[in-house]
Amino acid sequence: MAQVLEFKLPDLGEGLTEAEIVRWLVEVGDVVAIDQPVVEVETAKAMVEVPCPYGGVVTARFGEEGTELPVGAPLITVAVGEKPAAGTGGTGSEGSGNVLVGYGTSEAPARRRRVRQERPGSGASAAAGRAGAAGAVSGRADAAAPATVNGQAGGLATEDGPVPVISPLVRRLARQNGLDLRELTGSGPDGLILRADVEYALRAAGRGAAAAPAAEPHPRVPQAPSPALVPGSSVTTAPAEIRTPLKGIRGAVADKLARSRREIPDATCWVDADATELMRARAAMNAASGPKISLLALLARICTAALARFPELNSTVDAEAREVVRFGHVHLGFAAQTDRGLVVPVVRDAHARDAESLTAEFARLTEAGRTGTLTPGELTGGTFTLNNYGVFGVDGSTPIINHPEAAMLGVGRIVPKPWVHDGELAVRQVVQLSLTFDHRVCDGGVAGGFLRYVADCVEQPAVLLRTL
Repeated sequence: MAQVLEFKLPDLGEGLTEAEIVRWLVEVGDVVAIDQPVVEVETAKAMVEVPCPYGGVVTARFGEEGTELPVGAPLITVAVGEKPAAGTGGTGSEGSGNVLVGYGTSEAPARRRRVRQERPGSGASAAAGRAGAAGAVSGRADAAAPATVNGQAGGLATEDGPVPVISPLVRRLARQNGLDLRELTGSGPDGLILRADVEYALRAAGRGAAAAPAAEPHPRVPQAPSPALVPGSSVTTAPAEIRTPLKGIRGAVADKLARSRREIPDATCWVDADATELMRARAAMNAASGPKISLLALLARICTAALARFPELNSTVDAEAREVVRFGHVHLGFAAQTDRGLVVPVVRDAHARDAESLTAEFARLTEAGRTGTLTPGELTGGTFTLNNYGVFGVDGSTPIINHPEAAMLGVGRIVPKPWVHDGELAVRQVVQLSLTFDHRVCDGGVAGGFLRYVADCVEQPAVLLRTL
């Protein structure tokens, strides 16, 4: 006899209280295995797949794509039986208990199988789904009409084995253009399908326009209405207003920036520095054998050395206890602009990493940010932030501190400028460095000393040898 169990949106950790449904991975009538991902959700920190701890037949889904659900709200109901249904790969009546994102069993999930050819009603009709659940689990799965794959009759609704694709953006691009990812051969590591593979396939099929990034609007962001044509003229009128909801990552960024300005008495100091020798040192490193070193990694190495000398800036303020909490480790955040908005991934224990390790970790976290696969743990816990806004072609800025940290170092673009070098006017590679700091943790002398040390290391990288 079947039992209908309700799976609720689990606590995703890091203080998250809600999530938005991005894409359902199962439909009503599908047979799911224990710990099989059933829905893709977007929180204020990351996009994650939620596994279901029960195995059985999906009888109801709650919420359409684009709907926000609070933690604890029902996601799906699953009818489970004492014995596994024929051909389901061993789903049973007991769940794994792993309701947190990222948990799961070591076994690969069973292949998804459709029980009915026609999809029952929406998630609101849970009662109707429950009524037929017992028969479906006890044997009606075998008598159901066969599902189709690419228009061909067959017993399985999905391919034999998982599709080698990680990025939800790649999956969405293929889905919107009707491209079957199973027909592609990925060019990434171990055959991983990349966005470039999908775009190449679409161009080859004569659908290159649909694959162009400009042709794909950002998901869940209202698009501007088409301008209206004024009768009797060729002049168009702009819409009166366009409203964009502050939710998801954009909403989280807005809340954090507002809180920073509201709670932190910040101050900013800046200095111009001659980065010519730093650029030469990097070129010499990359000319030698071994992995290439990024400029961001060298700046991060300078930051950690400066924080060792001025640890007051690697801290936070406990306002309730009226205490300054100084950290013994440096978890370095860095600002990264993605299609989903501004994110600040965190490099754990940056003070213990060399330039090669920092380069590799920056690259890994940046790619995860672009594909929307950063975990909440990779976006929280920072103690100091490095913001390289020079990539946007600007010289300077006054960074807003990433609450609840105490400081942020901003780096502008490095450009040739007239500079007095060795008593003579010369053209040098100049960069502007800006430090915004919480005036509660230190005074201007500490902030100025930190910034001056950073500038000295930029101008004379050999200064770093003292701390190595």
